[in-house]
Amino acid sequence: MKKSLRNITDRLDFWSLHPVAVTGVSGTRVLLGFVGLMYYVSQYQERNYLFGPDGVLPHEDFKAQLTGFSLYTLSASPWYFQLVYHLGIAAALAVMLGVGGRPGLAVHWALLWSVYQRQPGLLDGGDNLAYVVVPFLLLTRCYDRFALPTGLASRLARRVPGHLRALSVPFHNLGVLMVATQICLVYVVSGLYKVMGEEWQDGTALFYIMRVAEFELPGWSHLVYENDALVVLGTYGTVAFLVYFPMGVLVPALRPWAAAASICFHLSIAFFMGLTGFALTMIACDLVFLSGALDRAVLWVRGRLARHLTSQADTASADLSKEGRPSGEHGTTTTAPQAELV
Repeated sequence: MKKSLRNITDRLDFWSLHPVAVTGVSGTRVLLGFVGLMYYVSQYQERNYLFGPDGVLPHEDFKAQLTGFSLYTLSASPWYFQLVYHLGIAAALAVMLGVGGRPGLAVHWALLWSVYQRQPGLLDGGDNLAYVVVPFLLLTRCYDRFALPTGLASRLARRVPGHLRALSVPFHNLGVLMVATQICLVYVVSGLYKVMGEEWQDGTALFYIMRVAEFELPGWSHLVYENDALVVLGTYGTVAFLVYFPMGVLVPALRPWAAAASICFHLSIAFFMGLTGFALTMIACDLVFLSGALDRAVLWVRGRLARHLTSQADTASADLSKEGRPSGEHGTTTTAPQAELV
């Protein structure tokens, strides 16, 4: 009993003193910023028609049917719309590059929520996860990696009292745990919901899904839904993966493999069904389980770059020494005739 209590105490001490999955959650921030930027840029040419006050959904009609909040309801001015939309692009880019810190991340969340609410018909499901996960990231140290160094964060941190800075580690770990729990809930609920469907029970769901015109990839989808073995394996394999994914990430040895399988699964969804935003949002959350692998990858890249730079420096030094080597006999410097010097 005492040993069990000591183990629990040691684990709590570790979680309160050592931030976990810093690289993984930083990757989550980068990828979520990219997804937001991709959404803005992909609709940029048609932004006035899709989101503008005089577009397909007029401003007054949008205000009447909106149940939440959106910054686009505050004014019907075209100039105001352009300002908010372009601020959204700038905020998404800043989050992706790691500029602005937590205030910038909060601004990005508000702007992204607003533009998603402005035209819900364009959404693919990834927005629901982004709504929940981005506030969790505000608790984490997701700007410690993959961020442009500005020096502002460190200067502000030095002004914060020490006892408050000490809380950053447990809050960070809590945020990481909330992201991991949320993605596991998404998998389990989705898997259990599919289990109740008749097509998922008889192994034909993939056949019907891939024949829907909205999700069909011409020239490729038929290779799957015309193959009975692939349809059955894909249908039952999807359900099994979704239901048992949380069990995989609970085992440290299986965690990176489960996350890698999830990434491959969602890449196939992006390729065959065109749900790119949804797939990248899910992959972004999977990165919290691959933080150790990301750390090793970053160290490997840094090592390769360091060796490459060292090799270039050695080559340059050798070239300079060859150019400056004396050319006279027995190493003596050849002296030019006096007439030539004059």
